[in-house]
Amino acid sequence: MPSNCDPRNAPAGDVDAALMMIDSRLKSVYEDRSESHSEQQELLKQYVASLGPGGIDDLLDGTCTIIYMLMTWLRKAHEEHDKDVIEYVVPVFVASMLRMPRSVPPEVIPTMAGMVVAAGTGLSPNLWRMQYGDWTEAEMTPLEATAFLLAEQINRIADDREFAVRMIAQALNRADADKD
Repeated sequence: MPSNCDPRNAPAGDVDAALMMIDSRLKSVYEDRSESHSEQQELLKQYVASLGPGGIDDLLDGTCTIIYMLMTWLRKAHEEHDKDVIEYVVPVFVASMLRMPRSVPPEVIPTMAGMVVAAGTGLSPNLWRMQYGDWTEAEMTPLEATAFLLAEQINRIADDREFAVRMIAQALNRADADKD
């Protein structure tokens, strides 16, 4: 029986903007806080502020698409070693979120963990989340943190600080080439 959370039924959203946001966050952690990076953060804030309601929805969907893509990569990497992605990724993910109480209120951690589990089992995280109503303001930063933490975990596995963003960018480029 087909699931109403099948990724083929999910809007992709603005994956480019979501990727830019995640890349900016990763760089802010990996690099010194230089003036040019502060400029980049300010430009990103202005860009997000300029999005209307439809743009914010597209950004949310794009972030969920990236979460799905990152969890798909993690699932395949773990399966190659006969390991369960949920068993190895979710506890680390939840522990990381628990260490971020200013950015991630404890009450939204179950939602973010559920989204990661949905993506890890091949379901669309944004369609899974939609079953429970509209996004809340309290979920915005944790959603970004979810994508960031998954990307950072992939970067550590690959021992390459740009691997996750590069992987998503390459997938987007291939998808664009296939359209032409």
